[in-house]
Amino acid sequence: MKALFLTLFMMNSLLIFDFNSSPDWSSWKIENDVVMGGKSKSKISRSDAGHAVFTGDVSLDNNGGFASMQYHFKPLNITGYKKAIIHLKGDGKEYQFRIKANLNERASYIHTFKTSGDWQTLEIPLDSMIPTFRGNKLNQPNFNANQIQEVRFMIGNGKAETFRLEIDKIELI
Repeated sequence: MKALFLTLFMMNSLLIFDFNSSPDWSSWKIENDVVMGGKSKSKISRSDAGHAVFTGDVSLDNNGGFASMQYHFKPLNITGYKKAIIHLKGDGKEYQFRIKANLNERASYIHTFKTSGDWQTLEIPLDSMIPTFRGNKLNQPNFNANQIQEVRFMIGNGKAETFRLEIDKIELI
């Protein structure tokens, strides 16, 4: 029964990105608060195991305070998928997972999560992701689109801090 479940799970998942099996990460970009005059710094590197390692320093100088890594792609039909599944290892800090249905829309739909310091698998119901713009909740429904065009990881906890987030895989079920 367990093998059948795993087979069905694997057949019914939609892979967004697997860092371990993809040699080309060129579509992943860093976007920090420097776009608004801030001083935060971050980078993406590859761990010995092949995972993405998002590291850096968040600075509050010049009204800064966030660092992010983002992946843009052609619109991806997600009809029927209900959850984002992310395998990652953090440093005990809080991060956001963000999605956008369309790159031209204002809202990012976010889920905030706290990392444990160990490997963990996040299960994020897509319809629980709340719309925000520049850190403010928007008065509109939670995520309910049938496509996505961006995923992003962001740290912005209102304090200057060093961070490290290791990411293995992002998929939808």
